[in-house]
Amino acid sequence: MGCVRVRRRFTIIDTVSDMRDMKEAIRTAARQLGFQRCGIARVEAPPHADFVRQWVAEGKGGEMGYLERGLTKRLNPCLLLPEVRSIITLSYRYLPPPVPAIDWQQQLRGKIAAYALGPDYHGPIEGKLRALAEHMGQLRPGVIARVYVDTGPVLEREWAAESGIGWFGKNTNILHTDDGSWFFLGEILTNVELEPDPPMPDRCGTCTRCLDGCPTGALGPGYELDARLCLSYLTIEHRGAIPPALRTRLGNWVFGCDICQEVCPWNQRFARDHRAADIDLLFPYLPEILCLTEEAFRRRFRHMALWRARREGLARNAAVVLGNAGNPAAVPVLGEVLRRDPAVLVRGHAAWALGAIGGAAARRELEWARVTETDGSVCGELEAALAA
Repeated sequence: MGCVRVRRRFTIIDTVSDMRDMKEAIRTAARQLGFQRCGIARVEAPPHADFVRQWVAEGKGGEMGYLERGLTKRLNPCLLLPEVRSIITLSYRYLPPPVPAIDWQQQLRGKIAAYALGPDYHGPIEGKLRALAEHMGQLRPGVIARVYVDTGPVLEREWAAESGIGWFGKNTNILHTDDGSWFFLGEILTNVELEPDPPMPDRCGTCTRCLDGCPTGALGPGYELDARLCLSYLTIEHRGAIPPALRTRLGNWVFGCDICQEVCPWNQRFARDHRAADIDLLFPYLPEILCLTEEAFRRRFRHMALWRARREGLARNAAVVLGNAGNPAAVPVLGEVLRRDPAVLVRGHAAWALGAIGGAAARRELEWARVTETDGSVCGELEAALAA
């Protein structure tokens, strides 16, 4: 995020004084920068402010304490930019690749969410937003703009819905009839008064495919998500042990989850990315992920969204998915990690995975580790695994 004032990096054009012409000029520039949608919302109290307050107060954000710390700013954009008069929301499409036919249990591969493929999206999209903000400065002197991409105290989906980018889906994503929900959001808060766009009508109807498809029941009636049950939250934002009752629900998701998007009819109306999926990106080999050192993790994921999970979190997830695979071929690497990984979190989940796989070889690894393990939480996982 950052504040952009008038800069002269682009070719100067005549100043635009008419609000409607200014809005169309912004939209034209946004399309040229690769944004699919550009909507304008009037700055006012967010329509769902009371719901957001209650949701946070009930602890449904889990360990994401930054939501509560920045709540006042999220509910009042004027605290981010006192001069703000309009909020511009932009959508930038990404498409999931075709899923290759693999046997993840036999090949010991986990799956990552489609948005996390390739370089981290934050930097490129922020650069495009800054370019658009600077272009606005050429259109009208004195423009002040502050840009955000998923990291600041901004209710992104609230303003996206208010500006007509889409409607709140029952999966709590923003949906559009032409784009589904496969897009990133970015915002520009500006002191320029722009004509607001009308919101889109809700088109989810009676469909409940996302609610029915969620493996943990994180999605409930009333367009509400309990983050504490969400696989994306558990595999990315959650820093501690994954609750044992939820571990089998991960299936093969090692980072994020796309199920509520994949089952949505609005996302099934258009083709996927025509490029073939890179199997090692979409379905990384889990023993390799599990054994990464901090240095190796940094080299491989520093500029990708997977960096968010940290080395310990990603290895924890890999251990759980290996346990879900139930393949005895994973026993040696899990046993090695159980004995040698410096992170208590990883060792504990490796113990659980061995218990989930079962068999004589897994039991031997657990019994050997029980002799040398000194951490109480890992010892608890060992005893539970042996009992299983």
